[in-house]
Amino acid sequence: MRASPLISRAVSLVAIIVVVGLLPWLSGRDAALSLLRARSAEQEPSPETLAAIRRELGLDGGPVPLLGDWLGGVLRGDFGRSWVDGGPVLPLVLSSVSVSLTLMAAALAVTLVLVCVLCAPTLVRGARGSLRGGRGTGAAAAALGALPEFLIATLLLVTLSVWLGWLPPYGWQEPRNLVLPALALGIPAGGILGRLVDDALPAVFAEPWVGLWRSAGCGPGVVARAVLRRALPALIPQFGLVAVGLTGGAVAVETVFAVPGIGRTALGAAESQNLPLLQAAVLALVLLGVLAGTLAGAVRRWMLGPGLRDAALSLPAPDPLPAARAGRLVPAACAAVLAVAIGWGLFLDPLAVDLAARLAGPSWEHPLGTDALGRDVLARAGHGAAATLGVAALVCAASYALSLAMGFLPGVASGTAEIANAVPPVIAGILVAALLGPGTLGASVAVALVSWPVLAAHAAALVSETRAAAHLVAQRAIGSPPAWILTRHVLPAVAGPIARHAVLRLPGVALALASLGFLGLGAQPPAPEWGLTLAESLPYVERAPWAALVPAGMLLLLAALAVSLSTLRRGPGDPA
Repeated sequence: MRASPLISRAVSLVAIIVVVGLLPWLSGRDAALSLLRARSAEQEPSPETLAAIRRELGLDGGPVPLLGDWLGGVLRGDFGRSWVDGGPVLPLVLSSVSVSLTLMAAALAVTLVLVCVLCAPTLVRGARGSLRGGRGTGAAAAALGALPEFLIATLLLVTLSVWLGWLPPYGWQEPRNLVLPALALGIPAGGILGRLVDDALPAVFAEPWVGLWRSAGCGPGVVARAVLRRALPALIPQFGLVAVGLTGGAVAVETVFAVPGIGRTALGAAESQNLPLLQAAVLALVLLGVLAGTLAGAVRRWMLGPGLRDAALSLPAPDPLPAARAGRLVPAACAAVLAVAIGWGLFLDPLAVDLAARLAGPSWEHPLGTDALGRDVLARAGHGAAATLGVAALVCAASYALSLAMGFLPGVASGTAEIANAVPPVIAGILVAALLGPGTLGASVAVALVSWPVLAAHAAALVSETRAAAHLVAQRAIGSPPAWILTRHVLPAVAGPIARHAVLRLPGVALALASLGFLGLGAQPPAPEWGLTLAESLPYVERAPWAALVPAGMLLLLAALAVSLSTLRRGPGDPA
């Protein structure tokens, strides 16, 4: 059993490496034609020229020799040459990785500081023996954790750089350039981990040994350190998952702030179809994620020590989204504001261009102003709901159907789910864009590929629980056919809770799609998709901040709706 996570991680890594190595063969585009265009746009793409390039790239021998040649080069430290400038890929990747590692280290420091701030009240009250009832940081931590990195980066850029002028908006020339990107990456990660730690501490403070230590005269500081030592090992894997998420979030953050990191390098390579650079950059991102997970496992074993490693299963297992209690006012208010804005915008034309009204401020004619082409911002926000929420609903429906099928095949699903969990949505989007090209279809496929494992795990647990029920044991004992038990008992018991779980994840899927649109991997112009609209408005943020704040506000309301829905009271069988 101990080897199974290591085997799953190895299988996941091998699968991703194979996909990356076969990108030139899997891509629907002619790699020889792409390289020819990169070398000389004027040269005629004759059959002889293209055939010579295919022989040079090894594309004429099929996928297996292509993969073998690429892996052999990687093992020798040769990642090939760029199709754009002809230079070696490895020095550029190493330079980009060093920048990203610096940014991720700073973001991790922000994360740890935020975790300490969010958990300090619970830890202090628990150490003094005055912890009663719920904690006040759960909602705040959940709200911070639900905000996507590209949205936080945009808001920080507008407020701290454009409006207040405290920090530089772009570049990587001085230490001040590190502040805003580190905050954008570290705030959501700190929110997630802060909520996990905050929810784990009360259970440990309630254990009998804590009372014995207090009775023996141990001070609050000693008790607090012991409680942390007890609670943190079970949370370390979640720290690893958050660190993996930093590799995906870095793509958007580096794009917003023009940071020359590996994420921005991968995105640029995907846009220019520079496949050797894309292969090396994606491989570097994946290896960073695997390294983070491996380090998290090593830290956990070190914290447990040799005496507790065999008893690791007795530690409290955290829920990635712990349940909280909330009323219905917040989701109702968010839904109402979204409905009013969307309904109002649907009556306006999102594609009407008025160059005379470019970057105009709010007025009676344009209630929320216009963008760089004179298009009404409110109209694009309203019509963008169909492109954002409509596609998200289709992705959730596909994930729901796949998770139901996989829930009945846990052995088959486990390895596939491990692969899906190892790839952040942005990296999946880059890979899919390299294969299918950027667009709504590619973004939908990318998000669907990484959104079903959580639903499938929930379905598998419900299937196992339902099949073990006493009344089904009795049904089998009296000879009821398996198909009848499946369709009349097991499937109805599983379908409802999984459907409600899928609906709860709808806002999160919409935010993931918006992040791909923001990066140019999703919907393409002139579609009014929220992420794309936000990206189009950023170059003019100093002259017309409202054009960026409107789609950002819509996404912010969507994130608030996701948080409030996740904290509503749940029915039996629903995810915590």
